[in-house]
Amino acid sequence: MAAHNELGKWGEDLAARYLQQRGYVIVERDWRSGHRDIDIVALDGDTVVFVEVKTRRSRFFGEPEEAIDYRKRLSLQTAINHYVKMRRINCEIRFDIVTVVGTMDSEPEIDHIKDVRLI
Repeated sequence: MAAHNELGKWGEDLAARYLQQRGYVIVERDWRSGHRDIDIVALDGDTVVFVEVKTRRSRFFGEPEEAIDYRKRLSLQTAINHYVKMRRINCEIRFDIVTVVGTMDSEPEIDHIKDVRLI
């Protein structure tokens, strides 16, 4: 596996544990709809939360969440809509971002940005 893929997997694992420690129930990970994906689908009480995880070694090139540009948000919106229709979700939904900055050899910084507007 390429180094950036390992870093991303590590970040997603940390994000999932972080959410679980805060009472979220992880429903699915790496859910795919064609070439679109949702990193984490979780429950926060009665709310279905769709989570995009961005992992970076440092903030040298900017904040991790800045990588979620309009095109990525549009893709996420399409995937979320597909998920909601397929699973017949009929409750509150929310989109969150979890960022992980660090490496496997250091203590990472984890930030959770709740209720982000997609488009």
